[in-house]
Amino acid sequence: MGSISQFAGKTRPAPRHIESEEEALTVAKDLAFRFAERASERDLERILPHDELDQLAQSGLLAISIPSEYEGIDVSNVVLAEVTAILSEADSSIGQIPQGHFHALEALRQYATEEQKQFFFGRARAGDRFSSAISESSEKTIGSSITRIIGDGAGYRINGRKEYLTGILFADWIAISALDATELMTLSFVPRTTEGVRIIDDWDGFGQRVNGSGTAILENIHVDRSSVVPYHRAFGRQTTIGSVGQIINAGVDLGIARAAFRETLEYVRNGADSSEDALAIAKIGEVAIRLEAATALIEHAGRKVDTAQVDPTEAHAAEASITVTAAKVLAAEAALEASNTLFDLAGAASTKVSHNLDRYWRNARAHTSQDPLRRKHHLVGNYHLNGVRPRDVSL
Repeated sequence: MGSISQFAGKTRPAPRHIESEEEALTVAKDLAFRFAERASERDLERILPHDELDQLAQSGLLAISIPSEYEGIDVSNVVLAEVTAILSEADSSIGQIPQGHFHALEALRQYATEEQKQFFFGRARAGDRFSSAISESSEKTIGSSITRIIGDGAGYRINGRKEYLTGILFADWIAISALDATELMTLSFVPRTTEGVRIIDDWDGFGQRVNGSGTAILENIHVDRSSVVPYHRAFGRQTTIGSVGQIINAGVDLGIARAAFRETLEYVRNGADSSEDALAIAKIGEVAIRLEAATALIEHAGRKVDTAQVDPTEAHAAEASITVTAAKVLAAEAALEASNTLFDLAGAASTKVSHNLDRYWRNARAHTSQDPLRRKHHLVGNYHLNGVRPRDVSL
């Protein structure tokens, strides 16, 4: 692909080629069993999961959303969300990390040239990891940016600063949003090793402690023309880019909720005094119902995103976005409720630092705070009451 083919990424063994959705779910469950073993230790000591991310890349799961015409299986968004939930139940930091990766692949699906798709989907199949560099602390509105891309001979230069970039510490490629000279948004795919790219490991949140989030300082970095995607089209009409990112977010919350609920059952059955308490039993039932509802709505939302990808009308994309937003609300509420209930029912012993059960609440609180529920309620209400379609590209 022009001159960017020199950035072919690291030399790695060929990842597994997953051939079906059923195989993707099986692989996710196998990985989750392994990832869960040291999840508490990683959280307590902030041990970044480099080995686990290598296993994830080698498993083939990072290529499951690639369209079939580019040798992927174009997994349904129902399965993409469930894979995320399975991994997040084991370790929600690991479950969250691929969100920027799948966001970048969806942007390529929507707006890349044929040559770009061939190249970058090929890199993803080869095990390369992508991270999306979209967020800026100074942003006031969707589509605004202080990061700029300017012409420089046969290519471009980018200067700016991006923050809260989940998974950036593990990325091979960074998809960087930047405004061009005409104030249109672009998305540039650059190797993480590009001169002038500086990654800072500065995430110090009390939850999602090992999700590889950090800041990217971009100092006059060179970008080949063939690596730039016209991202501004995502702001001019409704697409599925935001919905894919949001359904992954919902999957992370669902995984946290399942993990906290599992721990609650374990403690109540094996030591707490509340296993025969009618009120405690009712509370268990309440949380279980929330989990069932969140799971069902995520599946429903995933099917709507599938429809919007196959038949990409703005109406379909808007319906998908609204339903995914509703699913995210239910999943977030389930995560918060399940992690609170764990301590309500498991007793004082559950608060011991050595058990580290508070990580479920910390992870739920940190993850849901990134996109407050009050915004979700407003989006859904504004759509139904006033016919205002939500903007699409938020992560």
